[in-house]
Amino acid sequence: MLKHTTAVKEVELINDLPLSRSYFKGIQSTPLTNYTIGEYFDLIVDKYSESLAVVVHHQDIRLTYKEFQKEVNKLAMGLIALGVKPGERVGIWSPNNIEWCLTQFATAKIGAIMVCINPAYRPNELQYALNSVECSTLITASSFKSSNYIEMLQSLAPELANSEKGKLNAKALPTLKNVIRIGDKASPGMYSFTEITAMANTEYCNQLKSIGASLSADQDINIQFTSGTTGNPKGATLTHKNILNNALFVAESMHFTDKDKLCIPIPLYHCFAMVLGSLLCVSKGAAAVYPGDAFDAKTTLEVVQQEGCTALHGVPTMFISELELSNFNDYDLSTLRTGVMAGSTCPEQVMRKVQTQMNMNQVVIAYGQTECSPINNITETDSSIERQVTTVGRALAHTEVKIIDELGNIQKIGLPGEVCSRGAGIMRCYWNDDEKTKATIDKEGWLHSGDLGVMDNDGFVSIVGRIKDMIIRGGENVYPREIEEVLYTYPGIQDAAIFGISDEKFGEEICAWIQPKEDAILDEQAIRAFLKDKLAYFKMPRYIRFVESYPMTVTGKVQKFKMREQMQEALFEKAFS
Repeated sequence: MLKHTTAVKEVELINDLPLSRSYFKGIQSTPLTNYTIGEYFDLIVDKYSESLAVVVHHQDIRLTYKEFQKEVNKLAMGLIALGVKPGERVGIWSPNNIEWCLTQFATAKIGAIMVCINPAYRPNELQYALNSVECSTLITASSFKSSNYIEMLQSLAPELANSEKGKLNAKALPTLKNVIRIGDKASPGMYSFTEITAMANTEYCNQLKSIGASLSADQDINIQFTSGTTGNPKGATLTHKNILNNALFVAESMHFTDKDKLCIPIPLYHCFAMVLGSLLCVSKGAAAVYPGDAFDAKTTLEVVQQEGCTALHGVPTMFISELELSNFNDYDLSTLRTGVMAGSTCPEQVMRKVQTQMNMNQVVIAYGQTECSPINNITETDSSIERQVTTVGRALAHTEVKIIDELGNIQKIGLPGEVCSRGAGIMRCYWNDDEKTKATIDKEGWLHSGDLGVMDNDGFVSIVGRIKDMIIRGGENVYPREIEEVLYTYPGIQDAAIFGISDEKFGEEICAWIQPKEDAILDEQAIRAFLKDKLAYFKMPRYIRFVESYPMTVTGKVQKFKMREQMQEALFEKAFS
């Protein structure tokens, strides 16, 4: 039996009656677990040792839980051999692969804090990520798409060329000591992944057991970067208890069991795949199936059919791409039943098509943010179709959700306000940033989302907008200030304003309005080439417009909503001219 904290009480009485104010408390009968991820993982292995645990289609890998555990333990022992201690930060910079999956559980077993690094990061973004949380170790792929990770690392740390493995002393990356290159190829100053797993022995096995017994579920286990309005990402710091319970509660909402197979085409560096994919499967002894190193609609449906997957995850744009395949009807998706759609607002018609044409009649919409581990609201498979497709459901188990007005008072039912949540999934902090932590989580423990929502009489929430200017493009959070700061460094640019406009495929696209300096002649393609080396691909503006001035308030504040209206109107006229 898994050890649990006894639930204090059932749903508050207020939730059994029509609500008079916008507050709802999720069920308390679903017990919390106090196991660490390592402990829980080993118990699942004991129970489902011969069951399929992981399929990595593009690497032709299939592992049972017992085989998966063996590989996880070898990596954990290798990291111990390198001197990685509990609490140290270990970065993982890679697309989806078996090594990513192993790293997630190996770091958990030794109490190291895994730092998820976006595979699309450029050198300056990587440098900030590694230094801001003081990573001692980095596990990296060699390359992915147009990114050559080894070259980027060598440009940041030329000292690697003459460095002894494990003793890097780089001026630009002062805390980084160990670099582990995925695969068996050697690089100057770097270990290969194969070298590390080969270090496992009896001594390190005993240390692994001792470390595991000393860990607590309340300790930090993961840092996820979420973009900041000031231009620098913030390190949302999550505990074993945060993410393991979030995975368990979402699994319950999906009616997930050890008989399920979940297809995961979303990137593991994101909380969606890492918690609601990889960890969710382990929470029930189910199989996690990775169709490729990056999303491809055709490959995803091929793998669903080939493996007989019962569940499929994705952001709305992924489901749209799958549904729009010219040969969509050729795929046998009859085994599908459930899955999670999250990352950005889902168009109602897309949700209806997923339920009917993809056979996912128990698909759920999950809403939250990285700081919530990541889910605080989820739809219910037995609620009305209308609520399943037009709301983000109700508060998750052991979670409270409220809608507040501008003064912080709980809003009346049906009126919009900021969505706030409190409960088992709320992050501990932003790493080493008390100021931003206090600005996000108030003294009573409520996390303020910045999203505008409306709650109905039964606690169902609809998201109607965002207080801040955050853009959600295809499930990726993009903060305008970060792009604006880069544009400010380009010669000839006086000012830059970034905002999102509606887009049928990606939900939102990024638009840049640029004011040139007097007498400056700017070239759009030159600016795009400049940005390509400074920003991840999903932060690149789709539209660039040169303007002489911005719409402003009488006090001099930029009115981005007016820019948005003008740009939408101009694009509409262009489309029909």
